[in-house]
Amino acid sequence: MGARPDAFSTHGASAFMVSYIWENFFRKDSSATDHDRALSENYLFKGLSKSEISFIKSLVHHRVYKAGESIFRQGELGIGMYIIIAGNISFSVEDGSSPDPQKARYITRLSAGDFFGEIALVEQAGRRTATATATSECSLLGFFKPDLAEVIERNPRLAVKILNRLGEVLARRLKETTSRLTEIKQERKDTETPGGN
Repeated sequence: MGARPDAFSTHGASAFMVSYIWENFFRKDSSATDHDRALSENYLFKGLSKSEISFIKSLVHHRVYKAGESIFRQGELGIGMYIIIAGNISFSVEDGSSPDPQKARYITRLSAGDFFGEIALVEQAGRRTATATATSECSLLGFFKPDLAEVIERNPRLAVKILNRLGEVLARRLKETTSRLTEIKQERKDTETPGGN
């Protein structure tokens, strides 16, 4: 998700961990404004034929968000994923100790070519773990659970390709998150050990 490491330095290890979870390890730099190109360059749909991309394009939902508009809020039911065509999206997390949304902690910012929310495609009644807000005018493509269900029903072979890619994305995120969590635990252990820095 195009995270900027310097954005986390003031938030400590827990903020860095949350940011790491949101990191987009599958981003491909692109200034694509065309839906076909954006879909074909997205990790989930990469390698699909033109006719398969055309089918996916017929299912996705395009929307433009104004600066400051919320794409979704933390705690809302997740319905699917988004691909950023243009603009920037920032993510923040409310810590639960304060109901004031102004005290939400900044996590990361994503831009064109990034995608987010894909876990909602497979999670049953899952809730959003952060709030996504447009920081500029944004053009997004949404690919939702009913869209995936339609692919499964109408084109099972294509659905297998997408689900395999989705599994790769989720496995990679889990692996990278586990690795970072291990590093954070080791760093804490080192600082708690007498003589540690």
